[in-house]
Amino acid sequence: LLPLQLPPASLPVLQAAHCQMIKDLSACLLGQNLRVDCRYENKTSNPLTYEFSITKDNRKHVIHSTISVSENIYRGRANVTMHKNLVCLHLQSFTTSDEGVYMCELKATNDYTGNQSRNITVIKDKLEKCAGFSLLIQNTSWLLLLLLSLPLLQAVDFVSL
Repeated sequence: LLPLQLPPASLPVLQAAHCQMIKDLSACLLGQNLRVDCRYENKTSNPLTYEFSITKDNRKHVIHSTISVSENIYRGRANVTMHKNLVCLHLQSFTTSDEGVYMCELKATNDYTGNQSRNITVIKDKLEKCAGFSLLIQNTSWLLLLLLSLPLLQAVDFVSL
């Protein structure tokens, strides 16, 4: 009779799961302003920190950040808006001197797996105009109000006949 062989004791495996994952980074022109959209998948309710930077002439320049200090030349021209699964950098008065490799870096609080980052090369002549639909996404409250008031407007119009 052979002795019973037990499998080795299962050791607990600690896996660090990414709390957020950058899915897409895109850039477009909105009039004279640059917009860089950093779309991500969020798997946590922890607060999100971000950093938008540009690399040109082999130097990294921080444009807008909650992680480190932004450079003076961008402070008055850059702002960031955050929506569900989207962080948008808005850079006013975009010129060819603002061309370079833009980076979006995200980190969720208490996510010890490190930052998630994605790069995009931005050249003014190759940028597309931002789609009008994405403007609606930024401020949908007026659109929702309009849609909700349509039946009311139709009723008022019907009564006046």
